[in-house]
Amino acid sequence: MSNKVIHAIYNDDDVLMDAVKQTRAAHHHIEEVYTPFPVHGLDKAMGLAPTRLAIASFMYGVVGISVGTFMMYFTMIHDWPQDIGGKPSFSYLQNMPAFVPIMFEMTVFFAAHLMVITFYMRSKLWPFKQAENPDVRTTDDHFLMEVGIHGNEEELVSFFQSTGAVEVKVIEKH
Repeated sequence: MSNKVIHAIYNDDDVLMDAVKQTRAAHHHIEEVYTPFPVHGLDKAMGLAPTRLAIASFMYGVVGISVGTFMMYFTMIHDWPQDIGGKPSFSYLQNMPAFVPIMFEMTVFFAAHLMVITFYMRSKLWPFKQAENPDVRTTDDHFLMEVGIHGNEEELVSFFQSTGAVEVKVIEKH
């Protein structure tokens, strides 16, 4: 089975947004859109589901505050109790105000570092991975919409030319 895609290249983000809306209205499946900068509203126009990264970040923060709290309790109360500034070392609750900055920092540390790892795994950005950019102009000043061909190829090419594409190419994707 052939795995052909159309690369419709645009030189304006507003034209791209209109083309994405027309493509979705015509019930064509947009596989990917490559842009040189983030285009506001493009994810909604493409029909992408909202991200759940905020939920993951909250969970990572909860893990961070839990690890920080356990670490402080175990170190300062259970394993190595010390008299620092006359504060009693037998109660975690009496020492809690001194531990608040550490709990905050551990929350931020875990959330930030685990979010970076999650982002790279979700985006499939592995070390030494080859770039997937189909056209180098998309890193400078052009926009590329990749649409799978399911049907008449000439009809799709003319459709994308009518949406304002400056260049339409049919590519065999591997």
